[in-house]
Order: sequence, then structure tokens, then C-alpha cells
Amino acid sequence: MQYDFPLRKIIHVDMDAFYASVEQLDQPELKGKPLAVGGGSERGVVAAASYEARKFGVKSAMSGYLAKKRCPELIFVKPRFDRYKEISQKIRAIFFDYTHLVEPLSLDEAYLDVTTNKVGNPSATLIAQEIRKRIFEELGLRASAGISINKFIAKVASDINKPNGQKTINPEEVIPFLEELDIRKFHGVGKVTAEKMYQLGIFTGLDLKNKSQDFLEAHFGKSGLHYYQVVRGIHLSTVKPHRIPKSLGAERTFSENLSSEIFMKERLMHISKELEKRIRKSDVAGKTITLKIKYSDFTLQTRSKTLPYFISDQELILHTAMELLYQDPLDNSVRLLGISLSNLNSSSKKAVKKEAVSVQLKFDL
Repeated sequence: MQYDFPLRKIIHVDMDAFYASVEQLDQPELKGKPLAVGGGSERGVVAAASYEARKFGVKSAMSGYLAKKRCPELIFVKPRFDRYKEISQKIRAIFFDYTHLVEPLSLDEAYLDVTTNKVGNPSATLIAQEIRKRIFEELGLRASAGISINKFIAKVASDINKPNGQKTINPEEVIPFLEELDIRKFHGVGKVTAEKMYQLGIFTGLDLKNKSQDFLEAHFGKSGLHYYQVVRGIHLSTVKPHRIPKSLGAERTFSENLSSEIFMKERLMHISKELEKRIRKSDVAGKTITLKIKYSDFTLQTRSKTLPYFISDQELILHTAMELLYQDPLDNSVRLLGISLSNLNSSSKKAVKKEAVSVQLKFDL
């Protein structure tokens, strides 16, 4: 297979059950037991689950009540994000021993471009093996990795031999691999999109490849071009060492539903303070405030307002969020509120164009 674009050597490293594994590392008595990081109450939410818990169908974002129902022996521990961040920084330090092109996606995963690397090793596969070995020997944690010619395929590959494994997709293997791949395993294809693809007769990469660009754009809009390209091994996004978020946000899930706007104002005050801290740390300001409301029936609503000037002050953010709250009557009692700031005054709009929203999650445990 000949490619008309430069091939890179990209590694996607993904820590195995990171939060839960850190808890089992720090508390050896929890090793080998079904563990959930998060709240076990009826209103609690699972932030992460150990592989022992996943065997029972426990997964992140699941209610603590349902998780306990699926696994009666499940042990809940409260999240310690400062500890996870500390370990994450040590993992990244290992990455930087091999390349300066490291793009963290979250505390537990990152892309590395090792096309040209600091250790002079031409094999990305061997570099990935060495990185995973060091993470285990130095930190006592296990990681999986995917290795290929671009970020998209490396990301998909890292899930193939999880946990504690890796998968390399060489250039000549890319097209056959993608053609045989279940459409649900394409990174970025969620449950809703997969169902839509099924209805269109798209079940594998080969089915997707057989659809024209016009057909895909007609049914999936701007994403159509993306699907048309990635199934042909085309994904030109580079590893970006300094990811600038498109927006900053903070949100909180409540232990009890809120029906009084007075109590909501109190919660929004805390959320706006948390958001202001993140804004100051990132040294940005923005024009658009978005209020996120999740009701007790799990329906989601967002309300936004764009100001004629940039803001970063907590009082202005709170004032605008309250305006949005009072803008329309609430449909139901509320289980989650969030505030995000977008339309940022970043100096590099091109760098932020396609980056994900950075949100600080908080739970009432």
C-alpha cells in the first residue's frame, strides 16, 4: 500500500483502570477485589472500576446503586484526584525520556510521536514495550499501548490487547485491519452513530469504505469526510505537545435533586469559583457562558449567552449563569449543574479549533 502523505510512528498509551489501579496500589488489601472509585449511595456515580468489577458489568458513569446491584461485593472508595495527578505526572516524565512530542488526552492516556526520538530506536513497538515496562517497574501500574502510522489507528489499536498488552498495526496492515474492524470499534463512533450506520448497512470498515464521500456527508454532515478518510488510513492530525482547550468548564452532580433556585444559586457559586481557578491557571478569558442542566429524569439542557467582551471574573460568570438559569422555567428537579466558558481569547485559534472541551468533574459522594 502506497501512501501519498508522510507516515509517522505514533504510540497511544492508555493506563489500565487507572484510578482503581492506583487505589489498589496504595491499599494492597484491595488487590484482586471488585473496586469502584466514586459514590456507592443511591445518588452516587462510578468514576472508574477495576477489571474485577468490570466482569460484573460495572463501568464508569454508572449509578452507584446499579453498580452495587450488579456486583453486591463491590467496594467503593472516594476519588483522590490529587494522587492521580501526581502519578500521572510521573508517567509523563517517562514519556518525555523518549520524545518531546507528547500529547496528554487525560490523566491516564497520551499520544507520543516517536518518528524521531531521544533514544535513537527506530522501532516504535520496542519503545512502547520499554515504556510499559518502566511504568510497571517504577510505579507498579500496568498500561496498554497501540502503535501505528497515525493517532486514529494507534488509539483503536490500544484497545485490542487490553489490559496489559499492546498491538502494532504496520503500514501494510492498516487497510486490511480497518476493513475487518467492527464499526463500533472505530474511535469516535458512539452508540447512536453506530445504530445509524447499521440502518445504512454499515457494519464493518469495508462496508464504510464502500460508501462514497457524498453519501457519507449526506448522512453524517461534516463527520462524513472524516469517516471517508480514516477508513482509508488517512488521519493527518499531528501530536500536539501543548493542547489548548476549546473551552473550560466545571460541573457538579448532587447527592439529592434540587428543586429550589436558591439552592441552585449556592451550587453555581461554588462551580463558578472552581471555573475561575481553572481560567486563571490557563490564563485565558472568554465571551460565551454555557449553563448545563441535567434533570432528575436524565434529560440534558444547555443555555448559552455570548457577551460583547471577554470575561474571566467569577462574579461575572456567576451573574451570567444565573441569568441563564432564570431565562426559562425548569422542566424538572435538577441532579447536575455545570458552567463552561468558551469563545476564548487564545492567541492560536488554529490550535484550539478541534480540541475537546476541558471540564472539571465533581461529585457529591
